[in-house]
Amino acid sequence: MTRLGRWLLPAFLVFFLGCFLIWPVWQILQGGFFDADGRFTLSFVGEVFANPIYLEGLMNSFGLAVTATTMAFLIALPLAVLSDRFDFPFKKLLSAGILLPIMLPPFVGAIGIRTALCINGPVNKFLESVGLMDPAAPFDWLGRGQFWGVALMLALSLYPILYLNATAALANIDPAMEEAAQNLGCTGLKRFRRITLPLIRPGLFAGGTIVFIWAFTELGTPLIFDYSRLCSVQIFNGLKNLSDSMPFALVAVLLASSSTIYALGKGLFGRSSHAMMAKASHAGSAKRLTGWKAGAAVAFFGGVLLLALLPHLSVIMISVSSDWYDSFLPIGLTLQNYTEALGHQLTLPAIQNSLIYASSATFINVILGVGIAWICVRTKLPGRQLLDNLAMLPLAVPGLVMAFGYRVMCQEGRFFDFLNPDDSPVAILIIAYAVRRLPLVVRSASAGLQQTSVTYEEAAQNLGCTPLRTVWRITLPLIAANLLAGALLAFSQAMLEVSDSLILATRQEYYPITKAIYTLMEMLGSGRFMACALGVWAMTFLAVTIIGASLLLGKKMGAIFRV
Repeated sequence: MTRLGRWLLPAFLVFFLGCFLIWPVWQILQGGFFDADGRFTLSFVGEVFANPIYLEGLMNSFGLAVTATTMAFLIALPLAVLSDRFDFPFKKLLSAGILLPIMLPPFVGAIGIRTALCINGPVNKFLESVGLMDPAAPFDWLGRGQFWGVALMLALSLYPILYLNATAALANIDPAMEEAAQNLGCTGLKRFRRITLPLIRPGLFAGGTIVFIWAFTELGTPLIFDYSRLCSVQIFNGLKNLSDSMPFALVAVLLASSSTIYALGKGLFGRSSHAMMAKASHAGSAKRLTGWKAGAAVAFFGGVLLLALLPHLSVIMISVSSDWYDSFLPIGLTLQNYTEALGHQLTLPAIQNSLIYASSATFINVILGVGIAWICVRTKLPGRQLLDNLAMLPLAVPGLVMAFGYRVMCQEGRFFDFLNPDDSPVAILIIAYAVRRLPLVVRSASAGLQQTSVTYEEAAQNLGCTPLRTVWRITLPLIAANLLAGALLAFSQAMLEVSDSLILATRQEYYPITKAIYTLMEMLGSGRFMACALGVWAMTFLAVTIIGASLLLGKKMGAIFRV
């Protein structure tokens, strides 16, 4: 590769991220560092740390991220180990169900959670019926215990990210390394702690980083639980008054905190990786569980799925009900909500728009993600760590802030006014979806490259294969499982993107599916039921998409992320 070609790819990646990540963020940040006269000042940032309310929000956000990530690890790691190392009844079905929590639009999930956990909801009615709660003093799940409620909901929503990365990492381990440790007397939990965990650390760090920063900046779930003592919610409330500089200063502090946490985590847990010469599947050597052990494995998988799918089940029940209040089960059942939802003028165009937006954004993510991961893992170019940090930055920026930044940078008279969403939001929505979900593909591709020995690529080049052909014929097939995991996550999350959809899609003919669901939810009468019906259609489509991808690879659902 020529010297010009070696620098052309990173230059293009930096240019793209500079235009559509740094620039919109700067449009928002400058409101926190410049006063009304345009003079630079740190007084707004200083006021954030001087205000006990903002400090409490930062500390609660950090505590929430730690708690949610710990819970997600406790859920995902045992699930991944059980799925990779053992066979038990209904394993394929349960492993496929693990992915379902990432298939629910957040707004629809909010309806399900509120319906299930409200004072007169089915959860309290069930507890009353079995004598575990006094009917005169029902528990307010959405009022008291908000912190733990939000943490649990985040863990149950985000654990699939950790599960996918952990499963792919476990499948990439060379069995000979664990067999050698066992032959030397290192068995059981000691072998898992001393051998397996260090080998899968890149994958765990990849998933853990996404979960931690996601939880640290989460907005939707705290709003559902009316938990306002978080930094992200304070920013959301402050952005309602764009003349106030404090929300912009909070954004600066949030960005600095997220970047620092990520850098510390990478220094402590992501410094080294272990590449394997062979990556044989463990499927053939999985141990068959019988008796109470098989029952315990099924119960653990089933218990996690039951908790994680509670919002999904509530949404399905609402979608087939004519009314549901103050009862354990819906009062009346009907399928009319589905026909009304599909027959509504918003629905079919919104589904088509979301498919175009999400597919285009995922294609961009795969191209950019592989390029960024290859530069950061396979080259020694100066500044590659900066590129990696830039790619992770979207997870540290609340989606609401990014969406406002895009609107500001595309206003009439500015450089990017040709992307003005008021004229046509298609281009800016695709770019926004791609930028917001780029970290998912970058982290997955990086984990795959870290666990794949570079000697394969060196051998190909020594035999006359050009660098570009080596990437296409050697590297990409070796990291296909990791890349597919990231691409599927990016596609499903783009299909369900909320902040960009609500703020940038201002014309009805360009509404994506989440904006259509939100519009239906705002309608009086049957709007809530039609929104849930449309949410069920969205879940069904995404499930078919992932299963179809697994069939195209010639693998079953439970082995889709194996190599």
